[in-house]
Amino acid sequence: MKYDLHVHTSFSDGKYDPKDVVRQAIEKGLSGLAITDHDTVSGIHLAIEEGKEHNNFYIIPGIEFSCIYKDEEVHILGYFIDYNNSFLLDTVIQLQNSRYERALRIINKLKEIGITLDLDSILQHTSDNNVGRLHIAKALVEKNVVKNTQEAFNKYLGRGKQAYFERFHLSVNEVIDLIKNTGGISVLAHPGLLKDKSIIHHAITCGIDGIECIHSKHNLHEIIIYKTIARENKLLITGGSDYHGEPNILGNYYVGFDSIAAMKERSINV
Repeated sequence: MKYDLHVHTSFSDGKYDPKDVVRQAIEKGLSGLAITDHDTVSGIHLAIEEGKEHNNFYIIPGIEFSCIYKDEEVHILGYFIDYNNSFLLDTVIQLQNSRYERALRIINKLKEIGITLDLDSILQHTSDNNVGRLHIAKALVEKNVVKNTQEAFNKYLGRGKQAYFERFHLSVNEVIDLIKNTGGISVLAHPGLLKDKSIIHHAITCGIDGIECIHSKHNLHEIIIYKTIARENKLLITGGSDYHGEPNILGNYYVGFDSIAAMKERSINV
């Protein structure tokens, strides 16, 4: 049995809507997946509905939060969350408003340097108006300002670049507490992408439940390292593809049912 625990949909910066993603996962032979959109839970119910149409294909309600620690962005995944929790929903609205305000600032800055983008057109490519820098990067590609989204980040949208603006973030500790208060479990996402590895220790100190050891950007050596850290600290070992629609890596990185069982044991929302 295979479960991809890091999947994005069109409700954040993924290409496909939740129902499409579920159908793709079934075609790939997966037994289940976690919907982990950035700062939103709006697509979860659609995935669950589609799963019910396919012999109760297993959907884990999740989310991916962005935090800032020592001037570096840190991603934390939440699993088995109560996605109807009022405090969680209030927090999500606050984060989405911050994303929208940042998008306006970015577009105004780009206009100052001679690049005109229309926010309304960009929002048409989002669900729930949950706009991120990747949406703006894709708009820059469409206008032939850059060749690809990576160039957009390297030139304009990345931290420290001319059109980069901060937005409101929760701290690592606040995100972990929020996830726990919704009955879920917290997992440090793709630690191999962190520049400052002391963040791993900080997350452990804050009470993180697990580490995403298996990831599309981790090599075998890194997987072994993070599994060792997880075991030494009695943390959950999770993994997933971080699928956004392209490239088609859905289900290429996964965990087995033993990992799901361990996660369930820690969560109160099972």
